[in-house]
Amino acid sequence: MRGTLNEQMDTYKKGAAEIIPEEELCYKIEKSIKTQKPLNVKLGCDPSKPDLHIGHAVVLNKLREFQDFGHKAILIIGDYTAMIGDPTGKNKTRPQLTFEETREYGRTYYEQATKILDRKNIEIRYNSEWLSKLTLADILKIKSKFTVQRILERDDFTKRLNEEVEIFLQEILYPLMQGYDSLVINADVELGGTDQKFNNLIGRDMQRKFGKEPQVVLLMPLLEGIDGKEKMSKSLGNAIGICEPPKEIYGKAMSIPDNMIFKYFLLGTRLTMSELENIKKQLSNPEVNPRDIKKRLAYELVKLYYNENEAKKSEEEFDRVFSKKGLPDEIPEYVFDISNNKLVDILVSTKSVDSKSSARRLIEQGGVTVKDEKVTDINYNLNQKGEYIIKVGKKKFLKVKIN
Repeated sequence: MRGTLNEQMDTYKKGAAEIIPEEELCYKIEKSIKTQKPLNVKLGCDPSKPDLHIGHAVVLNKLREFQDFGHKAILIIGDYTAMIGDPTGKNKTRPQLTFEETREYGRTYYEQATKILDRKNIEIRYNSEWLSKLTLADILKIKSKFTVQRILERDDFTKRLNEEVEIFLQEILYPLMQGYDSLVINADVELGGTDQKFNNLIGRDMQRKFGKEPQVVLLMPLLEGIDGKEKMSKSLGNAIGICEPPKEIYGKAMSIPDNMIFKYFLLGTRLTMSELENIKKQLSNPEVNPRDIKKRLAYELVKLYYNENEAKKSEEEFDRVFSKKGLPDEIPEYVFDISNNKLVDILVSTKSVDSKSSARRLIEQGGVTVKDEKVTDINYNLNQKGEYIIKVGKKKFLKVKIN
C-alpha cells in the first residue's frame, strides 16, 4: 500500500460532499496500511446510456485516486439492475431495457471508464452474475431485513406518493439489489454521487444485517452542465463527453460560466490541492482574466482524456478560430446544386441543426454567418455558384460549394 493515513484522507476528502462515517474510513485505511491488504472500493453503474460525460467522471476520478494508493477498484456493471432502472431523481418509472441492451452498453461503459481508471488494478463484475441466480426464497430473505417504511423514506418515492404517481414493485426492489451487490463483493467503500446516498446506505445496512463489516459511503457532488444550471446530461445538451473530439472538449469547456470554473477544476480534473488553491487565488484576483484560467481548465480536460499534444493542438486551434478570428484547419465540405440553394435546407442537410424550425430560429437570432456576413433572413438563398464559408453558432464551420 502507498501513502500515509493523512495523505490518503486529504486526497479522498478533496471535493467530497460527505463521507459516512469518516472515522470508519480512517480505521479501514489504517488497517489496510498495517496488513498491506487493499480496500475493495466499489462503484456501481447502470449502463442505461452508452456515452459517458465529465459529470460521470467525477466519481471515476475519485475511484482512480483510491487506485493510485494501491486499493482495488471494483466496477459493478449493473446489467441486471439496469433492466429495472434506478428511480433516483425520477418522477415516473424508467423504461425497462433488455438484458442484451444492458450488456452492450456495459462493454462501451468499460472502454470509456478506463480512459480514467488504471486497467491493471480493476475488477469488472456484472451483477447478473449473482442477481440472476437468486431464488424466491433468497429474495424473501433479503426483503425480510428491510421494512416498507425504510424503502419509502427515499425522497423520490415520497414525492411520487404525495403526487399520486404510480410506484411499481420492481422499483422498490432496486435499492435492495444495489445493496446486495455490496454484500456479495465485500465492499469496504462505495462511491456515488449525492443523489445515490439512499442506495449506498442501503448497501451499508445490507452488510450489517447479514453480519458483515459495513462499507463506508463516499459521496461526490453532482456537476452542472456547461449552461451552469442543470445537472450535466446528454439529453439536455449541456454535457462534455469524455470521448468527444479534443477540440470539442476544449471549446465546450471555454463556454462554461465564470462562476463554474473552480467547481470544474475541483471535480473534473486531477490537480493537487496546492494547484487548486492557486487556481482559487487567481480567480479572486480582479486583475486576472477568468478567460485565461478557463483556458487552463480546457487544456487540463483534453490532456486528461487524450494527451498533452492534443491539448496543445486544441488550444492553438481555439486561439486561431476565436481569438484571432481565423478558420479551423479542417472544415467539412459539401456540394449542392444551384437549384437546392436555400440556407435553411442546407443547414438541415448538413446536420448542422436538427430541424428546419431550429435552423430558422438560429438564423433569426443572428447565429449564422455566410462569408463573414451575419444572415437574419430565413429565406436567404446561396444564389450564386461558388464556395461559401458558413459559420453555424459559435463553433461549427461549413464549406459549401454551389454548382
